[in-house]
This record gives sequence, structure tokens and C-alpha cells, in this order.
Amino acid sequence: MRQIFPVRDGECGRQLGPAVPLSSAGPVKPPATGAIEDLIAALGEIYAYPDQTWVKANMIASIDGAVTVDGRSGGLSGPADRLVFSVLRSLADVIVVGAGTVRTERYRQARPDELWQQLRAGRPSAPPIAVVTRHLDLELTDRLFGPGEPRTIVLTTELVPEDRLKEASRIADVIVAGADGVTAASMVGALARRGHRRILVEGGPTLLGQLAAEHLLDELCLTISPVLEGGRSTAGVTSRRGAAELTGMRLAALLEDDGFLLSRYLRA
Repeated sequence: MRQIFPVRDGECGRQLGPAVPLSSAGPVKPPATGAIEDLIAALGEIYAYPDQTWVKANMIASIDGAVTVDGRSGGLSGPADRLVFSVLRSLADVIVVGAGTVRTERYRQARPDELWQQLRAGRPSAPPIAVVTRHLDLELTDRLFGPGEPRTIVLTTELVPEDRLKEASRIADVIVAGADGVTAASMVGALARRGHRRILVEGGPTLLGQLAAEHLLDELCLTISPVLEGGRSTAGVTSRRGAAELTGMRLAALLEDDGFLLSRYLRA
């Protein structure tokens, strides 16, 4: 067993770079400095894709297992998580999400200025978003389908009427990837045939479950947010501001033994 945190001089741990210079409400990409560039290079190596078709998922959860606050994952995020979020997107060929996540999280196209272009050498400046939807029950006027490149990809089924497919094809690249459902295998295969081998999945739980069930999830990047959600948002209990109250927690110790992470959190 080894102690990862707190780290004493000469024991273990590696300093990758400076503290992430983001406020709790700041953008996913901090201003570039020499130290930040070194940090991004180190993170790029840690999260690099192998030279093969590879499915990587990124998610966040509170330390008591909640994956959303008031229905959205952003309430759990913090500066370091947003930085890794931007690095993972920068490394990916395509970003995959389910239709429910698109609606809940109000997805839009990835923007080049939010990504680390040094991690995208030789590739387009931004990866497309690929939406998995059985019935194509999406609002096609949403910002996800706005003008510009790359065009959003829609993976759907033969259940969708022909006129709806034609309507969506005007503003997105539509792929019919199944008769009555889009399996994980058909999704990965369709994207890989288009040259998208570095696949990043951002949710939701149904899509992640499909990938795991079909043994197609190669990697999971999980951020544990140091807060207790307590089930209050799902139970409908909200603060006077109309949002679920979180109990902030402080990491006091982190131990590792044979791949297990043993953490100790204290109320902040």
C-alpha cells in the first residue's frame, strides 16, 4: 500500500504542473502559459489513445455516487475536472452522447478555441459530436445542429420515418445503424468506418451500460467530486435558491493497494 495524498518529500507522487488557474465558474480552457503548456503535454501523454480503435468514457460522480445535481453533471465539476474534460475532447476523433444527455446538458458543437490544438496535430480543429437516438426525437433547431464544421453525426434506426431522416440529413450526417436499436457494436463500427477510431463517450448511463454489456468500453476516466449530494436533488429537496445544496468535502488522505483507491474525506 502506498500513500498518494498527502505526499511527503521523496516518497511518491509526481508534480505535473501548477495548480489549474480556473475559477469555479470559469471556462474549460485556461489562458496559455509555459507552465500550462507543460501540464497539457503531460496530461496528453497520460490520456493518450493507443493506435487502434479505442472507446474511452468520461464521467463524474460525487463521493456518495450521484452523477448529477438538479439533473445536470456540471454542478459536480471543478477546475481540474474541466481541464481534463478539455484535454479528453482535444484527443478524441469523435464525441459520443445519448439523446437524453444532449437534451439535459444542452449540448452544442465542440469549438476549436476550447480545445488544445497541440493535441490535434494533423486532424480537424474540433471533433464532431455523434448523437445516438433510436427515434431521432431531437430538436433539429438546437445549437448542436448549427452551421459550421464539423457537422453533427446522428446514429439512428430504421424506425425513423423517411421524411424525418431527410430533414435531419440537411443539417447533420445521418447514419442508420440498426433496425430497432443502435447497439454499441454498430455505433463503434459505424464511427470507425468513418475514420473515427479515438472515441470519447460522455454519457449518459444507458449508453455507458450498453458499451460495458457488450465489452466495448476500453477505458473509463472517472472524476470523484469531493461533495456529498445526499440524494436531495433527486428527491426534489432544493435550497431557497432553487438548486440542491451540496456538502463540500476535503480530501484528507488517499491510499492505494493493488489497484484499490482508499480515500478519506472530511467536511470542508
